[in-house]
This record gives sequence, C-alpha cells and structure tokens, in this order.
Amino acid sequence: MPIAIYRKYRPATFNDLLGQEIIVRILKEAAKRDKLSHAYLFAGPRGTGKTTTARLIAKIANCETRMKDAIFRKKGEPCNECKTCKEIDEGRSLDTIEIDGASNRGIDEIRNLKEGIRVGPNIGRYKVFIIDEAHMLTKDAWNALLKTLEEPPEYIVIILATTEVDRVPSTISSRTQQFFFERVTVKRIIEKLTKIIKNEKIEISPDALDLIATSAEGSFRDAESLLDQLISFGKGEISLEDVEKTIGKVGFGKLSEFAELLLKKNLDKSLVALSHIENGGYNLPQFTKDLLQYLRRVAVLKYAPSMAELMTKELSEDHLKILLAHSKLFTDAHTGLIQSLITAYGQMRYSQFPIIPLETAIIEQLKIV
Repeated sequence: MPIAIYRKYRPATFNDLLGQEIIVRILKEAAKRDKLSHAYLFAGPRGTGKTTTARLIAKIANCETRMKDAIFRKKGEPCNECKTCKEIDEGRSLDTIEIDGASNRGIDEIRNLKEGIRVGPNIGRYKVFIIDEAHMLTKDAWNALLKTLEEPPEYIVIILATTEVDRVPSTISSRTQQFFFERVTVKRIIEKLTKIIKNEKIEISPDALDLIATSAEGSFRDAESLLDQLISFGKGEISLEDVEKTIGKVGFGKLSEFAELLLKKNLDKSLVALSHIENGGYNLPQFTKDLLQYLRRVAVLKYAPSMAELMTKELSEDHLKILLAHSKLFTDAHTGLIQSLITAYGQMRYSQFPIIPLETAIIEQLKIV
C-alpha cells in the first residue's frame, strides 16, 4: 500500500522541521547536552509539527548511535539508522507509546498509563509517552496523571500535544517545559510542497500550488494531504481548476477579479460573476470568507502601508502587488461593505440558499442611490 505523502515526507531530523526555528534551536541544544526534560507540553495549531517533534525527542532519547558516539551526540539529532530509530519511525517501538487523548480520555486509560510508567524501558534508556489531543482528557484523568508528573521515574519522558492549551490544567502545564508552535507561513508550505512535487515528478501550475498552500491555513499536514489527493487523480499534472474543483474554493485570480468589481462598485458585473461562481459549484460560504480576508488585507494596506512587509510571509510578490493596487481603490465607504459581508457570512452558513444573503449584501452596498 502506498505511503501517504504527509507520512512519507515527515521530518526525520530537527533540521527538517520548518517554521519552528526557536523550538528547534532549544531542543537541539538540550539534545547536544543530553538534558531532556521529564515532561513537555507542545501547543499550537494542527499540522504544525507537534507530534513529529515528540517522535524526534523519542528518537533522541533512545538513539543507539547517540549512546555510543559522543561526537555524533553533539549534533543534537537522531541517526535514523539504528534499530531504535527505525522502530519509532515504523510505529513499533515498545519504549515509545502514543496515546490518542480523544479516544483514551478516561480515568481507566490513565490508570493503565500509570501502570505502564511503573515498568521500566524494554531496551532503551527511556520510556517515552506521547499523549496527542491532550486537552480531551477528563478531570479525573488529569488528576491521575498529576502524581506521575510530580514524581516521575528517571527513565520516563511524557509529551503532551494539544491544539487547545487553555484546556490543560495549570497544575499540569506548570510541571512541563512548554513550547508553542506557530502557524506555518504560506511561503514555508510552498517551499516544502515544491520539494515533494519535484521528488514525485508531478507538474503543477504556480497558481494551483499557491491555492493548495493557502487553503491549508498554516498546516503542513493539510497541504500534503490535499496534494496527495490531487496526485491520486493519476494525471501526472495538477491544474488550478483541479484544485478549485476538489476543495470548492476559488484561486487568487478569480478572487482578486471579483474584489476589484466590488471596489469599483460595478454592481451588474459583480452579480454576473457571483452567478458564475455559484454555478461552478464552489462553496459560497468559503468564498465569502476568502473575500473578507482579501478585503481585510486591502484595507490594512490602505491605512498601514508598512504592513506590506509582514504580508510578504503570506503572499507571493505578484499577489502583493495586486493587493497594493487595490488598496488605492479602497475608501472609507468600503468599510460598510466589509461589515455587510461579515453579516452575510454569518447568515449564509445556515441558509439553504447561501447566495441570497451574499447577493443582498452586495446590492445594498453597491446600488446607486
């Protein structure tokens, strides 16, 4: 069975972990000095590398090459060649236990975890427990885990990963080293996808690649999963239309053209273009959400041009030029359009006819009085 792309191209070293430079630097230094903590808390958006980093720590903890070679240990990386590293990569290491907090959230499961903690490692120096979606654990489960964190055995490393750090009790988080993973920029996602596409020998248009990256909303895994889905079509090349039809989302070109019609208050052409988008089978609430994001950026560039430098992390140079041009068309009156679109978005998400709130908002704002 073919390996999913997000698994095939999962970072094997800290140097491969893109977009989390500060976290990488701290953990590599700890690895070089052989100073692993007994407990970590990884928090941040989905698909940013939390579980991957946890597995890297598991490999660092028990890498046979690191144990034998002091010079190699100073690299702060796993070797990925020894038996232990390969077993962790393949998910069959007896000393690395991964637990899904969403499925194993009760007191009984944590008691079983505590029993497992009492037993030392089978082969390596450490026994590593990775609890994903940790925020889903119950109060009783947290209480059961607390005692272990207060007095952990020397051979134990516990890593909690969560997308909702505010739901982790302070009594737990205060006993861990906390790392907050940032949402990955579009440029970083494109950088990685470009390497994957080259290795997989796939042809893809720049606009299609950009849409895949932006639709992932800062998640490497989401971008890679979408790319995997598109590759499965078996055509050997991916077009912008392929991506648009797959996710029901329009690309930057269609979005910017529609936004320009609104900014120029061209009501007739705006409604015609909207009709084409609906007939094309696109997701209208998602289109409205993307349109709001587009107009927000235009407004920000209008009143704070210096923000263009920050937006270079999220946008290509060509796309930023278009936004800057549109910012010159933006006026105070257009803020009312944004407010109306926000209201329409809230209504259309639960409407059987989502185009009606959107059309109404556009007509109200663009009609000639």
